[in-house]
Amino acid sequence: MIDPPRIPRRTAIQWLSTAAASLSIPGNPVLSAATGAAAPIAGTGYGPDPDLLKVYAPGDLWPLTFSDDQRRLVIALCDIIIPAEEDSPSASEVGVADFVDEWISSPYRDQASDRNLILKGLAWLDEEAPRRDPASASFLGLDSETRLRVCQELAVGAKANRREYPGSFFYLLRNLIAGGYYTTPEGMKAIGYAGNSPSPVWNGPPAEVLKRLGLEGE
Repeated sequence: MIDPPRIPRRTAIQWLSTAAASLSIPGNPVLSAATGAAAPIAGTGYGPDPDLLKVYAPGDLWPLTFSDDQRRLVIALCDIIIPAEEDSPSASEVGVADFVDEWISSPYRDQASDRNLILKGLAWLDEEAPRRDPASASFLGLDSETRLRVCQELAVGAKANRREYPGSFFYLLRNLIAGGYYTTPEGMKAIGYAGNSPSPVWNGPPAEVLKRLGLEGE
């Protein structure tokens, strides 16, 4: 598997701000799943008015969390959860793995609890791998069918009780991946959402409206 290139840091920060509006919903269990004990988050954040025209380098606002191996694992999970289709790219192709990294690395309360659960879940997947195949030292060492089966089992567990680990990990990751993906232009196109885009051609008011107003033919 060839790792996709990292998305520009400025793009990631803009994306984080946009997605936060849809993901940070009061009472949403996706954002209240504190568990595990990851290292403390460093950084001060971007404040109430981030400069989205600035070119940010890694570490400018906060250090990213994923190691290279964790990033590869999340890339693989992105493409299990939202694979490529005929008319739309996979989640990894539009940089969702980097979005997840930015999300769990940002120094805010909700994201801190998400970070603990995501890192604990990624470790669980690697620990689970040799139980599925003694020859596999990591989740990425499993064949694609076994990877999919593990994710399907986690999804079933999450559906039964989204607060019970490890299903809670998969529930959170799936929502972050979907939330990130469907705030990209590619994701919005995949579901037919035009947003505030104007129609490319406007031929005036409909004929039935003009007729009702007595303006037909003008």
